Amino acid sequence: MSIKGRSGCPISLSLELLGDRWTLLIMRDLVFAGKRHFREFLQSDEGISSRTLAERLQTLQDEGILTRSGDPTHGLKAIYRLTEAGIDLLPVLATLGAWGSKHRKADDTLARIADDLAAGGAPALMRMQEKLRAEHLG
Repeated sequence: MSIKGRSGCPISLSLELLGDRWTLLIMRDLVFAGKRHFREFLQSDEGISSRTLAERLQTLQDEGILTRSGDPTHGLKAIYRLTEAGIDLLPVLATLGAWGSKHRKADDTLARIADDLAAGGAPALMRMQEKLRAEHLG
């Protein structure tokens, strides 16, 4: 199901797609944890329900943020991959991580990852985006 914008405001349009708790956590798991299968997303610490996960994954597919294809190693599994639009969300995720590291009581190891990415600036983001392209787009 495609999301209809209530206004032409870019922030409003982005929030209509990404503004719930679960969508950005799914994106986090794709980008930083390398998760690709439905069951892997279910195992995240936040405890998303299978119904909510299925709905969010379908919306992300409908909106061109990720793709779903069959897993050649297991006939019943699907693999989720980022599209270019999904890879373009890396700076948003990195900025949220850096803010959370600075202003919230984040896990030290995870905060260090966020801080290192933020400290690397645009070159670090571009390197990571290239890595994601190789992993997800082939």
